[in-house]
Formats: sequence, structure tokens, C-alpha cells
Amino acid sequence: MNRDGLVAGLARFADFELDLRTGELRKHSRRLRLAGQPIDVLAMLVEHAGELVTREDLQKRLWPNDTVVEFEHSINTAIKRVREALGDSADNPRFIETLARRGYRFIYPVAVEPPSPAEPVAPVAPPADAVAPVYD
Repeated sequence: MNRDGLVAGLARFADFELDLRTGELRKHSRRLRLAGQPIDVLAMLVEHAGELVTREDLQKRLWPNDTVVEFEHSINTAIKRVREALGDSADNPRFIETLARRGYRFIYPVAVEPPSPAEPVAPVAPPADAVAPVYD
């Protein structure tokens, strides 16, 4: 999920893992169904854990300036889906706190692991009995 400036890496919180590169959420290594705007909202909240993420910040991230959409409803729907996936509650939040008319804050501690470097690929040697091509 390394788009729109999102950092790459693996964010761990409670029993969850969020791969910020691919945008996949897992619980106990099992992939959960969360995609599109809800996963983008979760990634933004996790990236800014402990900080206020305003509704305006979410609007800018999710919809370009020329997009016409009822963003209040869309943000509310995305937050609702994220809470459902995490088993969270607006009334008694464990992960996402609502700051009335301002935005949201991810309140659970997050550990972010940087992406692992690509595995170096060892060159493959030709078989010992290979015949070298002949060029004129």
C-alpha cells in the first residue's frame, strides 16, 4: 500500500497485522476482508497512531480535489467498517477514538516493522554439460 505517501512496513497491534505495502489486514495470520477506503483510513490512522487525524485530512487522502462525493457519509461508513473488522466500538473504543466534529485517533500502541530488504537473488550457473552458443 505504498501509494499516496503511505509508508511501507508491517504494523502490529493487539492480534492484528497491517501490511502497509499491500494493504492487507490479518488477525492471527488470517486475512480479513477490508479493502478500498476502509483500509486506506486504517492505514492513515495507524501511521499517525496517537495523533488526531482530522476528517479533512481523511478527505484529502481519499478524494482528490475534483471528486464530488458526500464525504461525511463515506468517512463514517469507512470508519464503521474498520471498527467492525477490528471488533471495536465507538462507545467503548479499544482502537479508534472519535474526537467529535474533529476526527479520529488510533489509541492502541502500534509497533511498525520496516519492510524487509529484497532477498538477493543468487546467479544461476549453467549446467556443467551446457554448450556455449557460437556466434559468427
